[in-house]
Amino acid sequence: MTAIPQGRTRRTALATAACALAVTGAMVLSGCGGGDDPDAGTNGVGKLSADKIQAKTRAAADAASAVRLSGTVVTSGRTYRLDMQLKADGGSGSVTSQGSTFKLLRVGQELYLKADAHFWNHADGSDGATGKLDGKYVKVPQGDPAYKKFSGFTDKDVLLDGLLTLHGSLVTDGHHTDQSGTPTIRITGDKGSGGTLDVSLQGSPYPLRLVRGGDAGTLRFSDWGKNFTVDEPARSETVDYGRQLPTS
Repeated sequence: MTAIPQGRTRRTALATAACALAVTGAMVLSGCGGGDDPDAGTNGVGKLSADKIQAKTRAAADAASAVRLSGTVVTSGRTYRLDMQLKADGGSGSVTSQGSTFKLLRVGQELYLKADAHFWNHADGSDGATGKLDGKYVKVPQGDPAYKKFSGFTDKDVLLDGLLTLHGSLVTDGHHTDQSGTPTIRITGDKGSGGTLDVSLQGSPYPLRLVRGGDAGTLRFSDWGKNFTVDEPARSETVDYGRQLPTS
């Protein structure tokens, strides 16, 4: 047997130890082989409790200057399909219900409704006003029941306040990915029966998708903070009905 010099043995041992440390360090950096941290590089809300996530996302939504929401809302037994842009001083977009689509525009406190003849033909008590109202922006009197009913669809604070609160006991329900590819954390109320909300893990913790409890609709939120203009329609496009609108 050939004797190995003591100095060489020491150098070999040191080299082995160095390699072991290097391997250990790499394992620590990579999560010790346990998989990637889903919250690495995110805004960090995924590590919070469900109640704190809901509070964070409500605060982010309230602070945003504008938002676009699309999807369905079921209220009083009727389904409304919305595609609305909202900000503090107004909103615009379209609403579809019972096969009819109409546009809503709010500029400050002034609310306008624009619909075609098909919509007005299905209104009670239209007393031959269809031709006058067809394709025009009809100014809705603030005392009209329709004003209260439809202005909420154009009011960012009112609409979000009624939508973004999940009900029941809140828990987190894992990490997911939005249809746009944005990573999200999901929170649910009463195992989903109280609603489900997906919250962005990139940038501000904005809500991105809401499934309302009780099969009350599904909504997607986008264009947070993206400004848009709301201008009063031209006089040639406007009709001031001057009294209570036909009931649709």
